[in-house]
Amino acid sequence: MDRNRAELVALGALGWLAENDLLDAFMNASGVDQDTIRAAAGQPEFLGSVLDFVLMDDAWVRGVCDAQALPYEQLMRARMVLPGGDLPHWT
Repeated sequence: MDRNRAELVALGALGWLAENDLLDAFMNASGVDQDTIRAAAGQPEFLGSVLDFVLMDDAWVRGVCDAQALPYEQLMRARMVLPGGDLPHWT
C-alpha cells in the first residue's frame, strides 16, 4: 500500500466515525475539536491518529472495512504506511 492510498483509507475511516456517531468519542480521546479536524484532515500524522483510534475496537475495524469494501487487515497496513506506523507493537 502506498501513502496516498493509506491516506484515503484513513479519510474514509474519519468519515465512518462521523456517520456512526463516534466522532465525539474520537474528539474526547484525542483532545481535538471539529475545527482541528477540518484543519488537520489532510495531514498524514493526524490521519495516523484516526487509524490508531479505529484500530482499538474490532467492531470499528470491521465497520470501516465493510463500508470501504476492504479486507480487514487493510487498516493495519494503511497505519503502517503513515507516520508513526512503523513503531514496534508490544502486544
